[in-house]
Amino acid sequence: MWKRGGFVAGGGWRRGRHGVCVTAVLATVLSVVPALNSQAVALPPLQVPLNSPELRASAAAVEAGERVEVVEERSERETVFANPDGTTFTLEKSITPVRVAREGKWVEPDPTLVRDTDGSVGPAAAAVDVSFSAGGDGADLVTIAKGEQSVSLGWPGALPAPRLDGEHAVYEDVLPDVNLILTATVEGFRQVLEVKTPQAAANPALKAIEYRFGAENLTVQAGAGGGLDALDGNGRPVFRSPAARMWNSAGDGTAPAPARRSLYLAAPAESGTDQPVAAGPTEEGDRLAGPEPGDDSSVMDLKLTNSTMTVEPDAEMLSSTEEKDFPLYIDPPVELNESERTVLSSDGDVFWNFSGGANGMSVGKCGSAVIGGVSYYCGNGYVNRMYFEFAPGKLKGKHVLDATFAVTETWSFSCDARWVDLERTNNISSSSKWPGPKKLDQMGDRKVSAGRGSRCSPSQPRAPIEFHDYAPEPDENLTPTVRSFADGKISRLTLMLMAKDESDTIAWKRFDDDAVLSVDYVGKPAKPSNIGPVVGKSHDCNTVESAPAIVTDPTPDLTATPQTASGGESGAKLRVAMDVDKKQSDGTWVNAMSEIVRPSSGYVGDNVKVTATAPALPENTLLRMRAWTRSHYGSTWLAGPSNGSTTGWCYFKIDSKAPKPPTITFNSTGTDSYTPCTPNDCVPHGKPGKAGSFTLGPAPGDVNTGYRYKLSSGSYSSGWSSYVSGATAKISPVPPVSGTMTLHVEAKDNYGPGAGNSVDFVVKEGDGPVARWNFAEASGAALDTSTADPSLRDNANLTGGAARTDQGRRGEVTVTPATETAPAVRTTDSGLELNGTTSYAATTGPVIDTRASYTVAAWVRIDAPSRNATVMGQDGVNRSPFLLGYEHNLKKWTFREATVDAPAGGSWPYERVVSKNEAVPKVWTHLAGVFNAVDNTISLYVNGELQASTAFTTPWAAKGPLQIGRVHWSGVYTDYFPGVIDEAAVWQEALTGAQIAQESALLAADGKASVELVAAWNPAGAQGASRADGVSGYGRALALSSGASLTDEGLVLDGTAGAGTTPGPVVDDSGSFTVTTQAMVDGAKVLTKPNGYKAQVLGQRTATGSSWSLWFEKTGTRQEPEYDENGDPVIDENGNLKTITVPVGRWNFGRLTADGSGASVQSMEEALVDTETRLTGVYNAQDRTIQLYLTSDQQTSDGIAYSAQVGTGELAVGKGYLGSWGNFLPGRLSDIRLWAGALSDSEQVSDVVGT
Repeated sequence: MWKRGGFVAGGGWRRGRHGVCVTAVLATVLSVVPALNSQAVALPPLQVPLNSPELRASAAAVEAGERVEVVEERSERETVFANPDGTTFTLEKSITPVRVAREGKWVEPDPTLVRDTDGSVGPAAAAVDVSFSAGGDGADLVTIAKGEQSVSLGWPGALPAPRLDGEHAVYEDVLPDVNLILTATVEGFRQVLEVKTPQAAANPALKAIEYRFGAENLTVQAGAGGGLDALDGNGRPVFRSPAARMWNSAGDGTAPAPARRSLYLAAPAESGTDQPVAAGPTEEGDRLAGPEPGDDSSVMDLKLTNSTMTVEPDAEMLSSTEEKDFPLYIDPPVELNESERTVLSSDGDVFWNFSGGANGMSVGKCGSAVIGGVSYYCGNGYVNRMYFEFAPGKLKGKHVLDATFAVTETWSFSCDARWVDLERTNNISSSSKWPGPKKLDQMGDRKVSAGRGSRCSPSQPRAPIEFHDYAPEPDENLTPTVRSFADGKISRLTLMLMAKDESDTIAWKRFDDDAVLSVDYVGKPAKPSNIGPVVGKSHDCNTVESAPAIVTDPTPDLTATPQTASGGESGAKLRVAMDVDKKQSDGTWVNAMSEIVRPSSGYVGDNVKVTATAPALPENTLLRMRAWTRSHYGSTWLAGPSNGSTTGWCYFKIDSKAPKPPTITFNSTGTDSYTPCTPNDCVPHGKPGKAGSFTLGPAPGDVNTGYRYKLSSGSYSSGWSSYVSGATAKISPVPPVSGTMTLHVEAKDNYGPGAGNSVDFVVKEGDGPVARWNFAEASGAALDTSTADPSLRDNANLTGGAARTDQGRRGEVTVTPATETAPAVRTTDSGLELNGTTSYAATTGPVIDTRASYTVAAWVRIDAPSRNATVMGQDGVNRSPFLLGYEHNLKKWTFREATVDAPAGGSWPYERVVSKNEAVPKVWTHLAGVFNAVDNTISLYVNGELQASTAFTTPWAAKGPLQIGRVHWSGVYTDYFPGVIDEAAVWQEALTGAQIAQESALLAADGKASVELVAAWNPAGAQGASRADGVSGYGRALALSSGASLTDEGLVLDGTAGAGTTPGPVVDDSGSFTVTTQAMVDGAKVLTKPNGYKAQVLGQRTATGSSWSLWFEKTGTRQEPEYDENGDPVIDENGNLKTITVPVGRWNFGRLTADGSGASVQSMEEALVDTETRLTGVYNAQDRTIQLYLTSDQQTSDGIAYSAQVGTGELAVGKGYLGSWGNFLPGRLSDIRLWAGALSDSEQVSDVVGT
């Protein structure tokens, strides 16, 4: 039959084998996918400016009448096309790299080895940098690198110059009759020792092979199934190695000679012959790639230290392998971790990240069969299954319209077509073994035969076999599954190829490794921004029904700015639908006007404001407005969420007699006065803390009696002032931060409030710190990075054992951002590590004038709060005038100011401000102390939040060095800090609270927050009753209870008692933090729980509940059709479709409390049970909001307001504390990580957390 991609002989889609009556029944019981809001109308021509590569490619595709590649969107595994319909795009995700970067250009992958000018050897074009030794010293045997991250292995001896053979580098006789063979792949390398004789195998050097080992900017630890994981500073795998294994060349002793000789089907023997004929090509064909059928194989022990990797071959295999079964092969491969693939065999063999090679790898039963009286032989009857696992990549932010999976069939047992199934399963890893991860859902099936060429009539060449949904078969779910994948409900998509009948040898087939997931999509619409009636020069959206905005125009302009989900911006064709309701006297709401859609013709792109004039609306009636983004494609559209269902309706009233928008005039205050922004110009002036001057006046014809105002910028809002009386009023608001600031003003008259107005102006950056120490140098003094002029720097010398640690608060730092063809260059931040007894850092002279206003701040981690400890002070003659630090008797953070430089033994009065909560040991906390000489106060801030202020009127000059980690007091140095200090800074001004909050956000150059990984547990592949954290460096172990067990897949929890705990808190819960895990809920077990059951995934306890937690809430059940193992509907004895009950629920992040009063973010859609989902929760202490991400898909456009509560006791995994332990999770968890700091958005979540 003909299909997209060409003709496949013997091909066919599976039709409804139970007849139309079953289809009709299915339609009544299947859960309904919400229909797209659509209208079948001819859309006008595209009117979006061609200001992006996607839009230019879309226009070119329309003109050419065929799809056009968006070249700028290329990556190693992904290709994007604009379709000729002018609205949709196609993303092709390849399981293996289809191109690689070479000298800044995309080229075809080529693992063929070539010699570099320095003599080293590497692949011509690969996805990673791989370098093999040119011979000589074995220390540089092989290095694999991605940017500045690398893993190196060294041979314990000298190496000969290699002989190159395609992608193989052969180092001959590194031991007698032992060759060392390195093989380059597009994604990494394989290293094999070829032991050629029994005498060579007896060499004592092979009992334990100790390689020299090193890693740069990576942490290497044992992975699942005995392999290795090389992790970056955020705990993401960069390189992976499966378990080391060895095998011999025994082959299959029962196989006939032709099966091992012929690559293709031999000529049929005469009927009745006793000699079976080979059924097809041999397996992979490369003895270095892994064991072949019939080979004996064994997984080897591997031991890792900081400088060595020791492989211990199977002693029995070395000593007992017969001479005819040599060579032996000893193999630990290392490859890049992105997309993954494997073949699992019922005889125990695993072909992790297999290469298709010349003939591909097989699925189905490799046995014997008689066809037409002739006996054909494949193998000893083992069964194979093939798996492909995809990362979401560019699917993020897309709405999936259609999905197709394709892979090339390279050979078939016979010319007769057989069914092959495509199933979704749980995820794979290098430790996956037969029978493989659990099957979850059928994606499709095909009855095909391809690859035998002219041996069939008609000819059956190799061909791509495509799977996509077939409407009459509702159990084929590839498109909705890929849509859930794009929405983040599935963290990684794993698809399995298997023979439908695994007992039928004729169903045996071979497939290549060229699997492609092809997805048609449009940008996924999100809630519009800037929604509301136009008032003055802006819009006004009051989300509180009791405080509506006042609009004086009965036919107001309505405005909104369409948005797409993060990742869906480029190429989107958008409109906005706007709706206004009115409230009736009985409290119900009805339409106040017909829906308005803008633009009425054509489209706009993402984040382009649209405006529409409403018809006459009723006066003095409560109105509310909402808006949706519509993403258009073909003759239909998809609507995103409205503000009415998310952040709240915009409430307003029409009052044509109320004061109209007041005038706002900027007054000159001398030099650098603030000026208003114009449409084409916004000039920065002033600085944070510098007051502006504005005159507020009535609109023509109005008689105003007063005004109120507020400032806002980003998440900052000052709140409304009290009304300032007068027909005109002069105000002097003080911007607390730099950046674009909006002044909002509302007028009133004798009859009530009137309309508002607003104006933007830009506040320049402040003067900046007079000194800042990042402690990021490799050695020597801590440089003052506040200036580039060496003569002006106040460098701090490290003394008394002070050292740098790689546990700096900025975590993994991006040195050079990624480009289209080059990975980001990253390094690990460092901080100042102090021993609490002798170590400190100090400048050589004073840094600030302590008589004038100043601010001191630093990130601190106090490890042993058993005595007083000082973060920062500056020497006077006898003592420091200020002391920022920890007071043991209070167990709290304090900022003290001494009133006099009193000598030892004398009185030393001081003023002090104290933190609200006790200091939390072993976590990162931001401290800031402020002396304001204008209002004579001192203030303490913790994690950007004001703790307390008090009067201080007697500052004095301290002219000695500034001390970091100790204080000068009563003539001696004391209160040495035990722990780590980082990002210390001082300003010669009193920073505002908003500036300190901004400082505590620790933003990087790209505007994203810096985060430090403080805990990482990956239970997958671990053993025992606990799981150590060998990644973050903070050393916390996760202890397991009964009912919790460690498997190759992760931490399995029984839902009744199983859990894990570690002493907490792990992060300062009053500060910003991020938490993530890969979670799966056991559907059968959660079904037995009552509706409303909350199963805690991960959380920090308090005395009465959780400080924060991630959890799954069961909200109910529903009926779904039952399918058999082949994906066919199950019919009862009466011919009716059988159904099963399945649980329904959603993911949550927030505060789990007994009465449900804690604030939380809930997933937008139902959770998928029995499916691994990446959950990430973020608390942002600067704006006091929480966010939940599924994979990297943000679950609410605006963060949910959240009041932090400091945790006590354990951090718990799989259970929650609500007065007593409960809320046990039935399911499985893996990859649990926590960071100090709040990830900024979905892009950063994707970059830092991964999938």
